[in-house]
Amino acid sequence: MTADETDLVLERFVAEVRQVVPTVAVWAHGSLALGDFRPGRSDLDLIAVVEAPLDGGDRDRLAHLHRKLLEDEPAAAGLHCSYMVRADLAEAGTDHVTWAHGMILERPVTPVTRRELLEGGLTLYGPPPVELLPPLRPGQVEDFIRRDLAEFWLPATGKPWLWMRDVWVDLGLLVLARATVTLRDGRLITKGEALTELRELGAPADVVRDIHDRRYGRPRPLGRVRRIRRALRARAFVRRGIRRTLAAGRADGS
Repeated sequence: MTADETDLVLERFVAEVRQVVPTVAVWAHGSLALGDFRPGRSDLDLIAVVEAPLDGGDRDRLAHLHRKLLEDEPAAAGLHCSYMVRADLAEAGTDHVTWAHGMILERPVTPVTRRELLEGGLTLYGPPPVELLPPLRPGQVEDFIRRDLAEFWLPATGKPWLWMRDVWVDLGLLVLARATVTLRDGRLITKGEALTELRELGAPADVVRDIHDRRYGRPRPLGRVRRIRRALRARAFVRRGIRRTLAAGRADGS
């Protein structure tokens, strides 16, 4: 998969989604907007702003669009899109119709995503994010990050079987590193920068190398014993890191 194939998928999606629902804007965030995109490995994280709430027929047509795109274009495998109703843009906790993981579901667009969009979102169609999205209130991103660590990721470290999977190892360590930098320095970083931060945080070197190779190189196959050992070490590191990060926030009163 190449950058040209990715561009073709994006162009086709923007053209076709405008025929399916009344589309105000289409934006990209995540690695595509932050300059860390890897064709065939990174997700295509998109936001489409629509003029009116989507009914059952709209959802069916969108699902058909995404499935047909996936059938025709291998580069669409990681394309995820949340459909934000223009009137609801100011409501950070609102669930939006979303295509992700091969299905239509509903989920919010987080404050972290909103900040990515406001600071450097890539405009594929329509007005840029700064013209439509309201500014974030002070501390909104930090509050979300602490809540996400405490309510989602910390409980996940109590479920050993999850950490046998590559995706949990990758996301768990990268989320921790990115959260640490944002809470400490107030800035967002890419996944590539998070790998450097993980080394500075003392993450197991072989686990960091494993994550790096899956994103940038050629990952080596893991046998069951090594996978179990990796799961134990990754889970323990993430659990300690979350507790340390949350304790630091309580100590400084934030």
